[in-house]
Amino acid sequence: MRVRLEIVIRPGTSGGPADTTVRVLVVDDHQMFAASLAHALQSEPDLLVVGQAASIRDAQNLVAATAPDVVLLDHRLPDGDGVSAIAGLHGIRPSAQIVVLTATTSDRVLVAAMEAGAAGFIAKTQRLDDVIDGVRAAAQGESVVSAKLLTRLLPRLHRQAGGGGAELTEREREILDLLATGLSNADIARRLTISVHTVRNHVANLSAKLGAHSKLEVLSIAVREGLVDGV
Repeated sequence: MRVRLEIVIRPGTSGGPADTTVRVLVVDDHQMFAASLAHALQSEPDLLVVGQAASIRDAQNLVAATAPDVVLLDHRLPDGDGVSAIAGLHGIRPSAQIVVLTATTSDRVLVAAMEAGAAGFIAKTQRLDDVIDGVRAAAQGESVVSAKLLTRLLPRLHRQAGGGGAELTEREREILDLLATGLSNADIARRLTISVHTVRNHVANLSAKLGAHSKLEVLSIAVREGLVDGV
């Protein structure tokens, strides 16, 4: 297990926000790929790589030790399937946003990642800039998935008999329907003429009601329970 820990102290102005550095854990057993990715992330002023892990077990230990905000998790690891490890990692750090790194475009894998609570997925063939943008988006509570791909995957989610038990407000249902189109929080705020902060509060309430760890999981659960129109 390779562990790299750093302490970053960035004093703000009086009464200003606390340190906004995004703490990132890279989990991949391909050493060269992981090292290159970690180096690229570390070069960004707002990102801090708190560790690298090459297995699920190491990832669990590092999540506990380093409290990452975002975990970049390889789909295939020596001791198991990365997607199947998502629930365990959330058990250690519920607030971590887990983005699956994948070399496959299999809908089955991507749907499984959604249902497990992933914040999204990034193909290993994507540009480094896309990965960096994805980390920042995940840290802000956004789903890391294109609208086109989301539209393709939603109908493939496993439906639950007798779902729809959550008590949602009319506004929450409205936001769910917009989430299903792939809109960001900012896009939804503009569409509804409300603040981004208000949208985030609604998403947080939805997460609490549905027991979700990410915005993508909110949508996944809502679709499976029949709470989203037209899917």
